[in-house]
Amino acid sequence: MITIIDYKSGNLRSISNSFKKIGVEAIITSDPNEIANAKHLVLPGVGAFGTAMENIEPFKDVIFEHIDDGKPFLGICLGLQVLLSSSEESPGVKGLDIFKGHFAKIPEGRKIPHMGWNQLKQVKECPILDGVDGKDFYFVHSYHAVLDDESNLSAVVDYGIDLTAAVSKDNVFATQFHPEKSGVPGLKILKNFVNLE
Repeated sequence: MITIIDYKSGNLRSISNSFKKIGVEAIITSDPNEIANAKHLVLPGVGAFGTAMENIEPFKDVIFEHIDDGKPFLGICLGLQVLLSSSEESPGVKGLDIFKGHFAKIPEGRKIPHMGWNQLKQVKECPILDGVDGKDFYFVHSYHAVLDDESNLSAVVDYGIDLTAAVSKDNVFATQFHPEKSGVPGLKILKNFVNLE
């Protein structure tokens, strides 16, 4: 069973349907008790950083407890952004600070948003990325992750500069791209996540 947090900032049906495609039941919930009992927790997201942090406030404690208990956690798109310390999109708003770093506007001279398909380049071993290095994934974002600790960087994409595509630390994983919109390689990532103990 996969638990998807409904914090009014996500494309929830799409990710839920993707888990169903790989034969895994997923529930969408905003009930803190259900979230607290989750084995695998997913935080999707689309929209603005500031609004997301406001909406996520009631779930912060159960998210931290889940992570502290060593259970698998997956953030997707905005669900990656909120795991960092801050974002230029919403100055003064604090992120969850799971990964030290911030989100910066993609530098000028490139089309913004970075939207469409781009090739993943894995830079370290990461169990959810097993079997997908070099595959194309679907992106749509205007801000990119600048990590304080490069050891947390799992994969990048080339957009004139290397942009952070995936991060990981212990039991916490997150992708800037949308696995649920990325066809077979995206489903492979979700399978890899489901198979984590």
